[in-house]
Amino acid sequence: METYPGISPRPLLLLFVFMLLFYALHSSDVSTTRNRLNPDEKEIDIIATYSDASGHVRLARLKMRDLSDSWIWENPTNGNTEYQKSSQELMESFQTDSSFEDNPKHNIDERYPEENKVEIPRSSSMTPMKIKRQVMRQERRKARTAELTQENRETNNRVVSAAIKHTEEFDTTIKGKYSIWRREYENPNSDSTVKLMRDQIIMARAYANIAKSKNKTDLYEALVKHSSDSQLAIGEASSDTELHPGALDRAKVMGRVLSIAKDQLYDCLLVARKLRVMLQSTEDIVNIQKKRSAFLIQLAAKTVPRPLHCLPLQLAVDYYLKGYHKKGNLDKEKIEDPSLYHYAIFSDNVLATSVVVNSTVQNAKEPEKHVFHIVTDKLNFAAMRMWFLTNPPSKATVEVQNIADFKWLNSSYCSVLRQLESARIKEYYFKANHPSSLSVGSDNLKYRNPKYLSMLNHLRFYLPEVYPKLNRILFLDDDIVVQRDLTPLWSIDLKGMVNGAVETCKESFHRFDKYLNFSNPLISNNFSPEACGWAFGMNMFDLKEWKKRNITGIYHRWQDMNEDRTLWKLGTLPPGLITFYNLTYPLDRGWHVLGLGYDPALNLTEIDNGAVIHYNGNYKPWLNLAVSKYKSYWSRYVTLDNPYLGVCNLEL
Repeated sequence: METYPGISPRPLLLLFVFMLLFYALHSSDVSTTRNRLNPDEKEIDIIATYSDASGHVRLARLKMRDLSDSWIWENPTNGNTEYQKSSQELMESFQTDSSFEDNPKHNIDERYPEENKVEIPRSSSMTPMKIKRQVMRQERRKARTAELTQENRETNNRVVSAAIKHTEEFDTTIKGKYSIWRREYENPNSDSTVKLMRDQIIMARAYANIAKSKNKTDLYEALVKHSSDSQLAIGEASSDTELHPGALDRAKVMGRVLSIAKDQLYDCLLVARKLRVMLQSTEDIVNIQKKRSAFLIQLAAKTVPRPLHCLPLQLAVDYYLKGYHKKGNLDKEKIEDPSLYHYAIFSDNVLATSVVVNSTVQNAKEPEKHVFHIVTDKLNFAAMRMWFLTNPPSKATVEVQNIADFKWLNSSYCSVLRQLESARIKEYYFKANHPSSLSVGSDNLKYRNPKYLSMLNHLRFYLPEVYPKLNRILFLDDDIVVQRDLTPLWSIDLKGMVNGAVETCKESFHRFDKYLNFSNPLISNNFSPEACGWAFGMNMFDLKEWKKRNITGIYHRWQDMNEDRTLWKLGTLPPGLITFYNLTYPLDRGWHVLGLGYDPALNLTEIDNGAVIHYNGNYKPWLNLAVSKYKSYWSRYVTLDNPYLGVCNLEL
């Protein structure tokens, strides 16, 4: 075996094995390059001896051209120290590399600290120089990352420091500017001072309770006194412009007192507990006030204002004094002519009925073809008839009837009248030992209103008996206003249905489960809780289909089953939903706009475009409760120059 001076046999053997493994694939390129650069160089044969894994001795033959360009051969006799130094470094490198063969568990990363480890891809083309360069690049990346991270930390520290400094400069305890919401006093809102003073009163009461419990009498008296003064300064003001000129000074004084109280008494848990108690007390007061409000609204809704009470009295007196009671009904042929447009109005309110008739006639294209059938009670019959005799609508025909004259409407035929004769119903409606005070609220009072058993209210279920010669009739409530010609309603094909009405369900509202008791199997087995409700107030009834399907008989059957009021609460809409179930044809919503009697947030465009607008609810247009912006739609059809309205001082 051939050897070289200065190099022991074993390292040289390992050297050639390494060369064989890493550069054999590039022998052709290396040879070509070497021949090109050194064409006169002699070819040298190198024979390497090594032991394989099984212990057998192996020989390998290499040519000089198979070595890479990084190997430089020099004459060892020159005594060149650079060659010896390079050779020594080379041997150390290969001695390290030999550890890969002796111990496979070790890898190249062990030459570097743990934090500098890099993934070196195992590739036959990776030379020690390339590996070193890759490690250096990775170290530079890590150094740059550390530099950027440090810069980011410094930036965050500067931002935090600035925020802390800004917070320390923000003083929320400036005297004269105290607010539990921590807002600056100079609020651009027009009610900012009022809100501030009310907040101050709340905090003053809380601190006063704490001061009293801690025997701080002087502070307690000061808080109570300034709280009373601030309350007087606010009065009934709802905006800053309504405050007394000295209210601002009062707020500043209260702010200083509260600052002193805060310094002496502030305890987060204690203040929170006091405010929680005050909140609970305020909620109880609000609930009581809601019940009182509901009671008073119901009371006001069923109370007749003095002018409206005066009007029927004056009309009734003149009806008999001036001999109008001797006059008979005119145009009897029109009253029974099925080819004309017939309306049914059942009411005891003279003024409201006059608005319904006036608005319908004024918007009709052919008023002479319209016939109004008005039914009222015995008490108001004279006044109602007197009004339309002295104020006949232009060209239209009006018939006024007394419900007491319907002899067929008796307790043996009518379920409601039969129920009125029972002791239990009389006890429920007319005895004073039932709760009807302010503590009851609206529900009991509402459904104990006798109007829900009034026959004028239930007469709508007897239309074929009242008008036996008519084929179709449009039912109108007395709290509606007509704004368009309604004659196209008579041309609508109801598809075999009995009732044409506008549906009121929107999403989950006004469906059957709102009106009926679905816990009762009689209801749950016969009706769907998701069925859409509809509205009384403007309904087109096909009286032929009514008779064919015996609608009145259906109504009687369900009314009898509800004598104990377990199927629905009293009224006409729940039995109407049951009676006309699957027999109602939905009309376009534009025909009937509802909610003017309870919803102040209706779309005014929908109201303007509605054929009929309905003041359903407690806020009737003839009451002071009415929503002011809706009142003009109704009052424009009142004949204010009528002498009877002047005598009764009716003002709208």
